Amino acid sequence: MPSAITTAFGIDIGGSGIKGAPVDVTSGELRAKRRRIPTPQPSTPEAIAEVVAELVDAFDPDPAMPIGLTFPAPIKHGIVPFIANLDETWMGVDVPELMSAAIGRDVLGVNDADAAGCAEVRYGAAKDVAGVVLVSTLGTGIGSGLFVDGTLVPNTELGHLEIDGHDAESRAAASIKDDEGLSYAEWAPRLQRYYETVEMLFSPDLIVVGGGVSKDAKKFLPLLDLKAPIVAAGLRNTAGIVGAAALAAEAYRGTGPRGQNAAGPGGRPTAGARDPR
Repeated sequence: MPSAITTAFGIDIGGSGIKGAPVDVTSGELRAKRRRIPTPQPSTPEAIAEVVAELVDAFDPDPAMPIGLTFPAPIKHGIVPFIANLDETWMGVDVPELMSAAIGRDVLGVNDADAAGCAEVRYGAAKDVAGVVLVSTLGTGIGSGLFVDGTLVPNTELGHLEIDGHDAESRAAASIKDDEGLSYAEWAPRLQRYYETVEMLFSPDLIVVGGGVSKDAKKFLPLLDLKAPIVAAGLRNTAGIVGAAALAAEAYRGTGPRGQNAAGPGGRPTAGARDPR
C-alpha cells in the first residue's frame, strides 16, 4: 500500500459537538477550517452516524483519503463496552462497522482521549517527552490518554475514578464548572483533588491538559499545586481531530503505534493496531 500519505480526515465525536476536518499528518495542522455540528439529542447511534455522514459529505474527501474517528468511550476491538456521555444504546455497538456503513468507506475508530493524546505526543506539548505522560481532556467528561515512553496504554478512562465517593468527572469536568456557574478559582480545588489523586497513582513525568477549556489554561493551571509539570495542550481542542487522522494514516500505511486498540470495520484491529488478545 502507498506510504506517502500526507492528508487524512479526522472526526471528533463529543457530548456536545461533532467536529471534522482534513489534516496534514506530516505537521498536525488542519488543511481546512474545521466544521462543527451539534451532537443530536438523543445521541443514538443512528443519529450520530447521520451527522458523521453529513460532516464527511460537506468536505467530500478524496476516496483514497484515510478517515479516523474518535469516540467518547472505550473501544475494545471496535465495540463500546460502556458509555457515560452519549445515549446508553451505544453499549455493545461496533463503532467502525456502523460508521463505515453510514459513509460508505472504511473508518478507524479510537477512544477520544487516546486520539488526543497521540496527537500531543506526535505534534504537541508531549512531543519527545520520555517517561510517563498523562494527557487529560476536560469537556463533557474527563478523558485520559496514558503513555509510557510514547507507547499508549489504551482505554484508561481515569475520569471515572471514584474520588471522595464521587465519579471524578461528575465533580471536576469542564461541563460541571459551566453547569454550576463556578469561577476558575472555585473550580480549581476540584481539579487539584483529581490531579493529585491521579499523580499519586501513576507518578507521571508530565500532565497535559486539553479540551476546549484549555484555551483558558492560564486562568486555572497556575492555581494547581502538583509535583509533575502540568501544561496546556499544544493542539488545544483540535487534538482529537488531528489524532484520529494521524492514526488512520498510520493504520493505512501499516505503521500504527504499539498499544493502540483502534479498530476498523467489524471490530477487527486495523493494520498497525495491536490486538491485545
